[in-house]
Amino acid sequence: MDKQQFFEGLRVVELASVLAGPAIGLFFAELGAEVVKVENARTEGDVTRRWKLPSEPAEADYSAYYCSVNYKKNVRMIDLSAPQGRAEVLELIADADIVVSNFKRASAQKLGMDYDTLYEHNPALIYAQLDAFGADDPLPAFDVVLQAEAGFLYMNGEPGRDPVKMPVALIDILAAHQLKEAVLLALLHRYRTGKGSFVSTSLLDAAIASLANQATNWLMEGHIPQPMGMQHPNIAPYGDIFYGSDGKPLVLAAGTEGQFTQLCQCLGLPELTQDERFASNKSRVQHRSQLCDQLRPAFERADRAAWMKKLGEAGVPVGSIRNMREVFEREQAKNLILEEPMPDGRNSRRVATAAFKWKPAG
Repeated sequence: MDKQQFFEGLRVVELASVLAGPAIGLFFAELGAEVVKVENARTEGDVTRRWKLPSEPAEADYSAYYCSVNYKKNVRMIDLSAPQGRAEVLELIADADIVVSNFKRASAQKLGMDYDTLYEHNPALIYAQLDAFGADDPLPAFDVVLQAEAGFLYMNGEPGRDPVKMPVALIDILAAHQLKEAVLLALLHRYRTGKGSFVSTSLLDAAIASLANQATNWLMEGHIPQPMGMQHPNIAPYGDIFYGSDGKPLVLAAGTEGQFTQLCQCLGLPELTQDERFASNKSRVQHRSQLCDQLRPAFERADRAAWMKKLGEAGVPVGSIRNMREVFEREQAKNLILEEPMPDGRNSRRVATAAFKWKPAG
């Protein structure tokens, strides 16, 4: 079986807009489920339809942003505030396996689209609820607000300058992954017991759960992470940027002593491994600026492509800093592109969210 048919026969009703909720429906659509996306007919649908780049056709019914998470969905424009609209959605949900909602909980109750109400129509239903701050906090939020509240903005940027947000709505994507995992557990539970489930997460919970080593640095050592630009608080050289003779940037990630030794050998600087300032990772973190001053002139002796080849062959983690055009020059990136013809004759093009490979045994 191809993974694109894995969830064939599964019906998902998506009562969600913007990015996080639709990203959950997108996952199931990519894997063969029937995903019915219900958009608000009174407000001309999902707000992201109108989040257009200046270069996009003003008259178009959708934006590239909208296309990024709405692949292979059966879109229904329905007014849920009208009895006829609610009846239409309830009919869809009666035979559905999963409902994805990012309605405020009070709004869902008012519309009769909350879990308790829908359970009466479909006891085997899996209801996935996405909140901004949590079940008891009705405040709305977009991704950048959560980047602020969860500490990402404080940490991100250059010392002495304003914070910098991440250039994708990463908190939304992380929350979608959390809720997808919960839905998959609920599907397993239903397979074993025949019973439905209510699963939920919040953008704030997902964001905090993703703080990883930065949270632990605080929880164990009382260290408040400060803006460091590209640099890593625990490793050097890691995240440091250098330029080849052609002016093209690359980034290092020498995370082990062996990789640092190989780096110095490739650069013709073996003596750095004997310098007490650079002899251990701890001392390199303490003397990072002096280390970079030593490495920078060496990189200027050859172009980026030459360094990528030489360092790669020596097992030193190094990356070219690519713009989006350069990213999609890679065959690996091209293989993740999904296309879908749209009603206006244009093609929607986006990257796959189910980027894993799957091969059943036998």
